[in-house]
Amino acid sequence: MSRVVCVHGIGQQHSGEQEQHSHWYPALADGLHRVGARPLEPADVHCVFYGDLFRPPGRTLAVQDPPLDASDVGEGFETDLLLALWAEAARTDEGVMPPDARTLARTPRAVQRALDALSQSRFFSSIALRALVLDLRQVRAYLCGSAVRDAVQQRVAATVTPRTEMVVGHSLGSVVAYEALCAHPEWPVRALLTLGSPLGIRNLVFDRLRAGAGGKPGDWPGAVESWTNIADKGDVVALVKDLRPLFGDAVRCHLVHNGSRAHDATRYLNTVEAGRAVAHGCPAG
Repeated sequence: MSRVVCVHGIGQQHSGEQEQHSHWYPALADGLHRVGARPLEPADVHCVFYGDLFRPPGRTLAVQDPPLDASDVGEGFETDLLLALWAEAARTDEGVMPPDARTLARTPRAVQRALDALSQSRFFSSIALRALVLDLRQVRAYLCGSAVRDAVQQRVAATVTPRTEMVVGHSLGSVVAYEALCAHPEWPVRALLTLGSPLGIRNLVFDRLRAGAGGKPGDWPGAVESWTNIADKGDVVALVKDLRPLFGDAVRCHLVHNGSRAHDATRYLNTVEAGRAVAHGCPAG
């Protein structure tokens, strides 16, 4: 009977529920400690896991997987998202050569140049090419289809209980959390915390959101009373840092500094800003 339900982002196909909890819970506890709030019990925090939906059957080690390159980036959504990430990386990292009108054309050469440019960025330098291509595929699989999306949403719905007060979503998990809350206004959840969120990316993410029956992108998420969004200035995935123009002025938006791991969920969770949001969403007593 968890008070806080946490939803991870992309690239977690080789993880699991317990591993996620072992990372998220201590960071969340540190955030509460920063603000002098009473700690939550480990059992109060539950991590929804859906990474296995992206793990091919029979494969256990990444070294066994075939190599991927620019030709494996799909046309349309995957290419558009890759080019958007390149433009944002260039804006926030002087070490990344910015795209120009010629390179922004949706061509195979542009995809290769985008991958080459991102490999030079602080944000993406530690991510292997194969992992980046697979991450693009995961985002597309969730946003552009129904099978994966429905399966992920079912796992969130199975986790929320009458005792759940808050949902925390990181990266793609913030999209999952937003859609789940929109679809279930009857849930008791009263607080939403989004971290490193791509929710504000027009066309690619925002305009593809499912906001429940009769809803539309930008609607307030269900019965939530408090929504806090936290982004690192250098987090390329959180391309739009301020969500208020799209979701309303009631969203509390904060910028933080996570160092070299700008998109890391634990770096977000242990901040004062996250600690305050969790303390407010799950008051002591």
